[in-house]
Amino acid sequence: MSDGLGSRGDFDAVIIRTDYGDDQAWRGVRAALTRHEAHLHFVDDPAWAGATVDDVLTATRDAEDLSVVFLADHTTMHSDAQALLAVTTLTREDCPDDEDFAALTGSGRDFRTTPAGVPDIHANLTIGNLGFEEYAAWAGEDPEGVYRPA
Repeated sequence: MSDGLGSRGDFDAVIIRTDYGDDQAWRGVRAALTRHEAHLHFVDDPAWAGATVDDVLTATRDAEDLSVVFLADHTTMHSDAQALLAVTTLTREDCPDDEDFAALTGSGRDFRTTPAGVPDIHANLTIGNLGFEEYAAWAGEDPEGVYRPA
């Protein structure tokens, strides 16, 4: 499976479709995303069908300037909130020690976000204004475990 990132712009949020069971739901997710973010790179290739978080991280590990990817998976396609899975690309090798890695991933390496949250998360992680762990913690405070921007 190719990473599908070859034509990605430097500031594009990456959305990878991993569920191919409902094209109408996918069109709805895309429409919701484009209402909130102008800089998107969609990876829409059936080779990604059923890809796991680990599959995605392996395929995107060499991508430069990519701190988060958003997966449009089965849950995304079938939830009222169209909640995408935000996944950090941070690895242990990116950190000076285990303690630093644990602090940065203490709330998990992934969380759910509404399409409206994608631009906020992507922009702040790209410029280093906020960290993935902060968004993951905020998602954890939601009763459904979804980050919902104010």
